[in-house]
Amino acid sequence: MESVLDNNLPTGKPKWLKVKLPIGEKYTELRGLVDKYQLNTICTSGSCPNMGECWGEGTATFMILGNICTRSCGFCGVKTGRPETVDWDEPEKVARSIKIMNIKHAVITSVDRDDLKDGGSIIWIETVKAIRRMNPETTLETLIPDFQGNERHLDRIVEANPEVVSHNVETVRRLTREVRIQAKYDRSLEVLRYLKEKGINRTKSGIMLGLGETEEEVIQTMRDLRNANVDVVTIGQYLQPSKKHLPVKEFIRPEQFEKYQKIGLEMGFRHVESGALVRSSYKAAKHIL
Repeated sequence: MESVLDNNLPTGKPKWLKVKLPIGEKYTELRGLVDKYQLNTICTSGSCPNMGECWGEGTATFMILGNICTRSCGFCGVKTGRPETVDWDEPEKVARSIKIMNIKHAVITSVDRDDLKDGGSIIWIETVKAIRRMNPETTLETLIPDFQGNERHLDRIVEANPEVVSHNVETVRRLTREVRIQAKYDRSLEVLRYLKEKGINRTKSGIMLGLGETEEEVIQTMRDLRNANVDVVTIGQYLQPSKKHLPVKEFIRPEQFEKYQKIGLEMGFRHVESGALVRSSYKAAKHIL
């Protein structure tokens, strides 16, 4: 990969990372509903650069199981510590939010809940059921944790049968211990393989770039995902949430992202979203096709 700046820590973002302010009638409408009803979306709380585009297409992302994670990944801006008690009314709240916003395609994600015997999988399935009951026309993607590879927990996701099940490997094998700490590269691949073998129609994973990986490592990660029968891959630029998080080692040029997209499509992925501002749920609605 070619670095934009020198080998020192990049201190300024390149021009292709500048984000346009979200505009449009649909965005304005949804923004008003989110504020009025105090709805919790990752789009707003995570200041997603693609919020206006996704909302304009009727797609939004919601996080369940609280906002405190039991893991402390070096790249993630979510709080880590002792999570709060599970809110068993949360499935209905999320389903109601989707109905109020008239969302066509919803992405559901969560923090890791290694403190729970079921890993949070029961809330997961109850959330999917509530959404389907209240919003029968809404399609779903579940962006799940690894549930420590526990097949019983994963089977609950399979039973819920969302249109897309996603689990991110996040980075290349060599950097996994530094970037994800409690996660394991091979376990994530096994989770994705297991989901496909159990009958999930569309599986998906994502990678961040700019943490010090090489081009060959990225391509090998894509090969590993295809060997696990993953259908969709997203590739985006890592951006440091705070000074306490892992630093950005380099900003990847647009032409490099284009190269990965071409390689990924040649490998046989159904969809490859590859670009500096791409995030896990970017263009999510089209990934069910």
